[in-house]
Amino acid sequence: MEQKWFKDEIFHYEGLDYVEKKRRMINMQSLLLKKLSDYFLEEGFRWILPVITSKITDPLWPDPGSSIEKRIEFEIYGEKVRVTQSMIIHKIIVCSLFEQKIFTFSPNLRIERSERRNTGKHLYEFTQLDFEMRDSGSRDVMSFVERILKRLFKDLIESGIYRKEMECINEDWEIYDSNELENKFGKDWENLVSGRIDCPVWVVNIPREFYDYQDRITGRWDNYDLYLPDIGEVLSGSRREISYNRIIEKMFRDGVKTENFRILLELSREGKLKECAGAGIGIERLLAWITGEKDVSDVQIFPRIPGIVNYL
Repeated sequence: MEQKWFKDEIFHYEGLDYVEKKRRMINMQSLLLKKLSDYFLEEGFRWILPVITSKITDPLWPDPGSSIEKRIEFEIYGEKVRVTQSMIIHKIIVCSLFEQKIFTFSPNLRIERSERRNTGKHLYEFTQLDFEMRDSGSRDVMSFVERILKRLFKDLIESGIYRKEMECINEDWEIYDSNELENKFGKDWENLVSGRIDCPVWVVNIPREFYDYQDRITGRWDNYDLYLPDIGEVLSGSRREISYNRIIEKMFRDGVKTENFRILLELSREGKLKECAGAGIGIERLLAWITGEKDVSDVQIFPRIPGIVNYL
């Protein structure tokens, strides 16, 4: 059935009208979500439903790549809640208390500054394949992601969906340190890397939020981002910080309100947080790369572009 549906769905858009282009994109999106969910289930992951609103969510601070203009807060039953910006805190709790390996397709709402409307890489509403693995570290996650994505590219090629860039299934993906990239390209290294690579590459040791593990002595961050040619960062993840003292210390350092993360802190203080690592894969960015789209909003049926509010 899959071969029948997609053998003629190679993405050459010249001459296609808008409706036909979107129809093909929906078909490709359906195939991508099916394959990814199948892979994760075969690997023993439990599929959980996403959290849309919560009293706690990713603060996205002090991540240097964040440009959040507004955090959506409102009241439910007399309590203030936020719309989910990322399920990282929830994933850590689920993996610590309930399941060894979990994943979800999580909608994220991040009101980016309007100047990002023309980057072709940013959306204010998007979906992540969020996953977490207990008793795992950075190398475990990076190895798993490479195996999954190389399998995806191989399966797509065999289905008749081909881009030359997918031939990276036969390559070793290189690893770069963010400090080295900054020394070479300056503080704008993130925007330059994707245009200078031919295969996916990993970038590690990126200063970020309190939940990313940071070595107290060396100061190195045990985290990782995956960059795709032309698209940029498609995955962000880390080994998680579970030490109560270190979490508190970094929260105070970064000006993060501890009262917003009471449950996480209680579990950490009681020694109930388990060693884990995970990541989130941007579905729209991955889909854009696979289909050769230059703007991630073109893979959405109803584009969500920073600074622009469409009717639908």
